[in-house]
Formats: sequence, structure tokens, C-alpha cells
Amino acid sequence: MSRRQRLRLVLVLGSLIAVGPLTIDMYLPALPSIVTDLSTTPAAVQLTLTGTLAGLALGQLLIGPVSDAVGRRVPLLAGVGLHVVASLLCVVAPGIGTLGVLRVLQGLGVAAAAVVATAVVRDLFAGAAFARLFSRLMLVMGAAPILAPTLGSAVLGWTNWRGVFVTLAAFGLLLIVVAAVGLPETLPAGRRRHDGIAGTGRVYRTLLRDRPFVGLVLVTGLAMAALFAYVSGSSFVLQDGYGLDEQEFGLAFGAGALGLIAATQLNVRLLRRYTPQRILVSSLSVGTAAGLLLIVLAVTGVGGLAGLLAALWVVLAASGLALPNAPALALSRHGEAAGTAAALLGAVQFGVGALAAPLVGVLGTGAVAMALVVAGGMVSALVVLVVVVRPARLAAVDPAVAVVAAH
Repeated sequence: MSRRQRLRLVLVLGSLIAVGPLTIDMYLPALPSIVTDLSTTPAAVQLTLTGTLAGLALGQLLIGPVSDAVGRRVPLLAGVGLHVVASLLCVVAPGIGTLGVLRVLQGLGVAAAAVVATAVVRDLFAGAAFARLFSRLMLVMGAAPILAPTLGSAVLGWTNWRGVFVTLAAFGLLLIVVAAVGLPETLPAGRRRHDGIAGTGRVYRTLLRDRPFVGLVLVTGLAMAALFAYVSGSSFVLQDGYGLDEQEFGLAFGAGALGLIAATQLNVRLLRRYTPQRILVSSLSVGTAAGLLLIVLAVTGVGGLAGLLAALWVVLAASGLALPNAPALALSRHGEAAGTAAALLGAVQFGVGALAAPLVGVLGTGAVAMALVVAGGMVSALVVLVVVVRPARLAAVDPAVAVVAAH
């Protein structure tokens, strides 16, 4: 593959990966205004975020095997098309129930982009080449959450929350054109799987019988739950509780995401000296301590907004170290079924994460509710790692997998 072809592939796949974080995060600054406009409650609005994550989780389980059977392009174009239709319907959603259902459909469509992008890299590259290309794509994954709320805030500067979904629909349409023109089929007919539902079920059963794998998957999901507790609760805490406007919230949210990205890049250097197991234990320990401190600061009010944000950003940085290494250790155990293992990992990651949003809503919209769920996710992840996974007993991870995870 020439340098020009590789660059085009990175741009196309980067666009596919970006649509997920944009769909999840772009409307976050508008959550309080959606509560008012649709005459609903913060908990109900947070469930629309849960719907997107649930769609992502279910979609990965379904689309992964389908793309292995029929190729990459058809599921991709169909999924992004579903995302576009759901986004346009969100624009005219009359109530919170309809909006919640449509967000699930958006998540299903986004899942196609996430699964296919990963599968295409796996189809075309292996070893160090795989690691290098995937690391570039992970930078896109890290930058998109920073840009999404800020872009959402910019859109809200000239329109209302419905305009955010117009923007998402327009991006989806552009993505269909880009994928149709710039992404050829990468899975030849001779390499497609034809063992049907029964064969896929057998692979899933094998994965679920592997205790360390299941534990690492749960660790990833619980760490993601802590992250999404922040994602779902921060707009209410920072805007309603501390008086930030939509633009100021976008900057604060972006600063936290920047810390997460910095941690993922620090992980590259740390992996040269330490094992993924050691980094994972250390990061979850720091994240747990910061989460418990977050509860104290939220209850007492000591340190004000600055103290709250500082503790949150430490949790995010710890997540930036934990989230790459837990999947790397999990996937290194099942190279013979990497695609299905990745689909299961992604499903649990977003499925468990999806539970955080309504839990924050049930507990309330204040800083204490968000802090309890954030800290609960980190504490639970550390307990599962120590009790279920027992990281000291894990075999060394493949260096190529570790490099991919680090980015």
C-alpha cells in the first residue's frame, strides 16, 4: 500500500471512529435545555444517553459477526444510513420517549462504524503495521470527545438542541459518501465465515468460560461506567450547580478529556518500563483514591469548583491509563477469535457504562450523586481486578497489542 493510499485509509477510518464520540457527546451541553423544552426530568434526559450506549453495545454484538459473514461495506453503509435517519427523526422528536428510542437507533448505527473500522484494520495489517495504524486512529478517538461538546456548544450558539441532530445527520451523510468512494471491500469472499449463529454462539461460550477474560471485560466496563457517570452528570452539575454557561461547560469538559488523552499517550512511555498488569493496578488504585476524595469534596464543598474539577480530572487520567491496558490484556488471551472477543468487550464496555447515566439521574443531579457513581465504578473495577482477574497470574501481553492499547 502506497503512502497516499495509507493516508486516505487513515482519514476514512478516522472519520468512522469519530462519529461515535460525536453522537454520544455533542449534545451534552444541551441536556438542561432539553429538560425544559420537552417538559421532562433530568433523569429521563440522561436515559437518552443510556439509550445510545445500549444501542452501541447491542449493535457491536450483532454487526461484528454479520460483517465477518457478508463483508465490511454493506453493514457499514446500512449502519451509517440508519444513523442518518435516526438523527433526522431526533430533530422532530415530540417527546422524551421518542427521543430515547431514536437515540438507541443512533447507537445501533454508530456501532457499525466502530466495528467495521476496527475490522478493516485487522483485515489489512498485522503486527507492528497494525499497531502503528491503529495508534493513529486512537488519537482520533481521543480527540473527538474533546471536540464534541465544544462543537455542540458552538452549534447551540446559533440554534437550539435540535440543530445538534441536524449537524449529526449532515456528518453521517458525508460519511456515507466518503466510505462509498474511499473504502473498498477488505474481506474477500474466501475469508468470510459461514458457520452461522451456532458457530458464533460457540465462540461466545468459550470466551465467557475464561475467568480472567471475563474479569478484565468487567474491569473495562466498570471503568467506563465511572467515565460515563461524569459524562452524563457533568452538564447538570457544572451548569445548574456551579453556574457555567454552555460554552464554559464545553471548555471544562474538553480540559478533562485532554487529561484523559495525555494519560493514554503517557501510557506509551510507561509500557517501555512496566507491564500492562502493573499499570492497570496502579491506575485503578489512583482512580479509586481520587474517586473517594471526590465524594468528600462534593459532600463538604471544600475546594469549590476548582477542587471538584481537579479530583474529576485525576479520575479521568486514571481511566486514560486503565482503559487501554485492560482490553489489551483481555484480547491477548484470544487471538484466534479477536473479532468476536472485541465485539463482546465493546458490548460490555458500553453496556455497563450505559447503567451509569440513569443511576446518576436516580440519585439526583447534584455533585454528590455524580461523585458516588464515579467513585463506585472505580472501586468496583479495582475489586474485580484483584479478586477475579488476579493480575499477577496473567501471562505477559503481546508487545504489539500493548502498543495498540497505549494509543
